[in-house]
Amino acid sequence: MNRQKEKVRETAAFLESKLDHAPDTGVITGTGLGEAVGPLDDALTMDYADIPNFPVSTVVGHSGRLMAGTLDGHPVMVMLGRVHLYEGYSPAAVAFPVRVMQALGVRHLIISNAAGGMNPAFRQGDLMVIRDHINLTGENPLIGANHDDWGPRFPDMTAAYDRSLAQLSRRAAGSLGIALKGGVYAGLKGPSLETPAEIRYLKTIGADTVGFSTVMESIVAVHAGMRVLGLSTITNINDPDRPAPASVEAIVAAANQAAPDLNRLIRAVVTQIHKGALP
Repeated sequence: MNRQKEKVRETAAFLESKLDHAPDTGVITGTGLGEAVGPLDDALTMDYADIPNFPVSTVVGHSGRLMAGTLDGHPVMVMLGRVHLYEGYSPAAVAFPVRVMQALGVRHLIISNAAGGMNPAFRQGDLMVIRDHINLTGENPLIGANHDDWGPRFPDMTAAYDRSLAQLSRRAAGSLGIALKGGVYAGLKGPSLETPAEIRYLKTIGADTVGFSTVMESIVAVHAGMRVLGLSTITNINDPDRPAPASVEAIVAAANQAAPDLNRLIRAVVTQIHKGALP
């Protein structure tokens, strides 16, 4: 058996032995957004370092813990932080937690991130539902032998971000009084932030936000047949004509400030999934 598949099975079996409920929905939180889901009922919390084969976060703003339990009666698994390509992890390692979720039976995946906003209509603290992404990392987690029981050799990406989930999130945001933007996310490898010339290029090719995560996880989730919802928190504004330095500390602070609205939105979406609101 392929070693990657062995690791996924080992990790899934370990977690399965600890869980009271098989998760239906997975959530991955971004930089500074570890509290974006809030407390769960019957919660199990574990450090990534204590989970066999699990990649461990090394970045500020990623607490590196896994939480599982129920949210309004709906079984969920929440990653409080993630790993990135720029930390030196391979694409397969970055997406490893999604493979584990697949093995545990997760059908819906909510991926959040902290992103730089390039759309002139965006403001710091805005939330954006991802309509599509542009993979500029030069990487793909599906390179290599395909495992047909995991997914097809050539997964279709025309609707990588589930349209029904996006509509559900817009309805939920409206009922909560949250102004939810929509746009395209550009995924870069990082860790250096973008130059003004790069921002102009990204805007020219149709990107509204930019960040260093999400794309690897989304590709694997689509390959696994999951329905994906992507949510970006706009933590800083990238204006190439008025470039301003952005520090990690400021990005984390902005994410923390926006986390309560993201928390309310994710909880509302999960509740609606649990109620069968998706076609």
